[in-house]
Amino acid sequence: MPQRLPPLNALRLFEAAARHRSFKLAAAELNVTPGAVSHGIGALEDMLGVELFVREPRGLSLSAAGEHYLPYIAEAFSLIAIGTQTLPGKRRRHSISITCAPTLAARWLVPRLTDFRARWPHIDVSVDTSHRQKGFPVDGFDFGLRLSRGPVDGAAWQRLFGERLVPLCSPAYLATIAGSGTAPDLTRATLIHVDTASQDWQAWMDGAGIDGLDLHGGLRFDTVQLAFEAAAAGLGVVIGRRPLVDRELAAGMLVEASAINVETQTAYWLCEAPQAGGRADLVAFRNWLVAQAAEFAASETPRPHD
Repeated sequence: MPQRLPPLNALRLFEAAARHRSFKLAAAELNVTPGAVSHGIGALEDMLGVELFVREPRGLSLSAAGEHYLPYIAEAFSLIAIGTQTLPGKRRRHSISITCAPTLAARWLVPRLTDFRARWPHIDVSVDTSHRQKGFPVDGFDFGLRLSRGPVDGAAWQRLFGERLVPLCSPAYLATIAGSGTAPDLTRATLIHVDTASQDWQAWMDGAGIDGLDLHGGLRFDTVQLAFEAAAAGLGVVIGRRPLVDRELAAGMLVEASAINVETQTAYWLCEAPQAGGRADLVAFRNWLVAQAAEFAASETPRPHD
């Protein structure tokens, strides 16, 4: 008799949530709502008869059962993908395929591809920014740029650079919350939230040692891009994620509403599929990207709070 297996979709929800330690980030990756992730994982837990996550007010962590289960699920997805990639007669790709979040692709990766194309004009590059499963080597991508707390099993991971959180607003809005010669008063500000971000206002307040801000009101958006645009339009103060918002700062469209920068617990990582070490074009791209990240990280001057 065939074994009864859990639904594939529920397992994908579990793998993404376990990797991110966040229902919100898993939802953003899979293009579903956080409620759908929570409901799907709850149904999976009911079916298995165990709790896979420890749900706490300040965060999400894997239970002992979840820690045990995750490597099996990650390996299963990898085996399916490897089998698909190595099918006899399967048409070989002739370009480098990258999966990357839309905001990072637009603000960091794409502006640098001019340099790569100048060096290797005959190597094609395909960038995918869709919010679908991006496990490696799942979906056949060669490389992925991921925001994560750390590497996970199933692929080679290399840290590129971290993020820093800092409150930002338009110059005109700054004048409305700061008197002449005085520091901005964030308690008077409309706070702009990103619902899909695992580290937003609360993370900045915790890192800065600040309290007293009302996190329930304000404006809410489901993407970082929209939140940045709302702040630039003078609608309030947003938690900027450097380096993603560096171009607005350089152009003067946004300014710091606080001098306190807080290092995030996450960083951007380059993860690569197993075949990356066996193709000259993939090795060239990986070495180029790592060098670009190192140059960028060296140019960033952290401003930690006192």
